[in-house]
Amino acid sequence: MGIFTPDFVVYLKPIGDIFLNLLFVTVIPLVFFAIVSAISGIEQQNQLGKIIGTMVLTFLSFILISATFCIVLVYFFPTETPANIHEAITENIKSDTSINDQIVGFFTVSEFYHLFSRQNMLALLVFSFLVGISIRKSGELGKAFQNFILSGNEVMKQLLLLIMKVAPVGLGAYFAYQVGTIGPQLFGFYAKPLGLYYIAGTIYFIVFFSLYAFVWKGGKGVKAFWRESLLPTATAISTCSSLATMPVAIESAKRMGVPAAIANVVIPIGITIHKNGSSISSIIKIYVAFQLLGWNFFEPVNLIMALGITVFVSAVAGGIPNGGYIGEMLMISVYKIPPDVVPAVIIIGTLVDPLATVLNSVGNILASMIVSKFVKVETV
Repeated sequence: MGIFTPDFVVYLKPIGDIFLNLLFVTVIPLVFFAIVSAISGIEQQNQLGKIIGTMVLTFLSFILISATFCIVLVYFFPTETPANIHEAITENIKSDTSINDQIVGFFTVSEFYHLFSRQNMLALLVFSFLVGISIRKSGELGKAFQNFILSGNEVMKQLLLLIMKVAPVGLGAYFAYQVGTIGPQLFGFYAKPLGLYYIAGTIYFIVFFSLYAFVWKGGKGVKAFWRESLLPTATAISTCSSLATMPVAIESAKRMGVPAAIANVVIPIGITIHKNGSSISSIIKIYVAFQLLGWNFFEPVNLIMALGITVFVSAVAGGIPNGGYIGEMLMISVYKIPPDVVPAVIIIGTLVDPLATVLNSVGNILASMIVSKFVKVETV
């Protein structure tokens, strides 16, 4: 319908929006209950430290591997740059907030109710971690609160199952709208750099994700991954939101055999600070910007800076539709890129969002697999 009746799909968008809004209001409390119950239920303190340490190393490794793979690809398969960038949609992103305030706001909020907003996901994750650790330190006096958390976690899971019963209709409506509105731009003057991204992303999804699953449990791991990855992949393509995909990603990871204590920690944190798709798109956008300006992207200093920026971009981009503009502005600032290139960079980031969200969301499932391979979890 998105292809053949693009004018009609506008009327389907409210159906998709209702479904997406239901997902968002369910995900926020689910994140809180899932992380707190996972942290408070881990039996030994050193297990928690191992999970966090292994998770960080896994995230960093995945991001650098995906970025390096993309650099190799653009080197051997150079592409022409999009012409007429002045015709692209411009978007001015300005902030009067100081860098100190931005850092504080990234990790904390000033009011309790601000925690339960999808705009403050990292602050919610930090708070949930602290609550989980506090329950562990409370001993027997904290058991009643822990039981409440466990009960709340189960209730939110059941609510999610109810909402997902209408997923085919909600996701279908939202996807039809995306195809009808964004689809035509894919065949315009951004076709070549977008084609490079979608080729790189597809290869990474099929080859590297299968390799990660093989490292986890050999052939059984690969079969389990491909059997259970369909629903999170479809959700990510339809919603362009890692946050909306998170609940089904957690459930898929558990069905694959990842312990709940690890899936409930790694995947929610991953939606904020671990993004394979954003890593690849960061390299593509820097590469395109350099070509537009006639600069040499493959100078060693530029490549090292690109990898560093990519790590930050992957950590900054939020789990919301079309997020990551802050990361793009960081890239433009570091390289001192002129404003004329901004429209091209932003529109590329928007048009690669469906596949980027798939790589971001499903990549967190693979990360939880790797963490579970190296950390054996015992829960109370």
